[in-house]
Amino acid sequence: MTRTARELLEGVTGKLAPDPHANRLLPLVARGAAQLGTLAALALEQRHVIAADHRAFVHLAERSAADPATAAFFEMLAKDEVTAGERLTAFAAAVGADEARAAEYEPLADCQAYPAYVALLALNGEPADMVLALGANVAAWGGYCETIAEALRRHYGFDDEVCGFFDFFAEPAPELESRALTAVQAGLDAERISMDDVLRHGRLLQAYEAKFWHALWELDQRVA
Repeated sequence: MTRTARELLEGVTGKLAPDPHANRLLPLVARGAAQLGTLAALALEQRHVIAADHRAFVHLAERSAADPATAAFFEMLAKDEVTAGERLTAFAAAVGADEARAAEYEPLADCQAYPAYVALLALNGEPADMVLALGANVAAWGGYCETIAEALRRHYGFDDEVCGFFDFFAEPAPELESRALTAVQAGLDAERISMDDVLRHGRLLQAYEAKFWHALWELDQRVA
């Protein structure tokens, strides 16, 4: 039986859902136990992730010029990274990650493994496969952001402006979902999707995502 784009996207997201215990930092943040210095490192690492992902998504959109549906998906992801960067500013200031600290900060290799792999896929991956592989990670990331936004308000006393970066990703994104479904359908119609590649890319993306959080958890243990 032929699967619809929605069935395929939801199926891949389910298969690639991360282990609930993979993110060791999240429980610390959720109960207000993460160090402020760790939150600063989170902000500083995100500066690099956002810049790298923005360039990767712009490149994927350009590579997809002959496929308007797929290009539109990556164009929106690129636009969202710009918005995310703008919203990150208030959070970074609140946790002491100012420009001077940013200039001196040395990014953690495990935190930057994820955007490095996204960049590799942007150069070499099939864009239609990337839509599905990224979809699962976007879902997991959104859940993490929802938990963090709630904890920042409850335990750290931060206001809506400071939490805006995490709120942005935690909120439902119906337009992005619509573009993803349209892109997946276009990939199905053109027979460009390789499920083996989708799942391989997706598993690695989730593994690198876990490394990001684990590196920050290890940093928190050293600070504590």
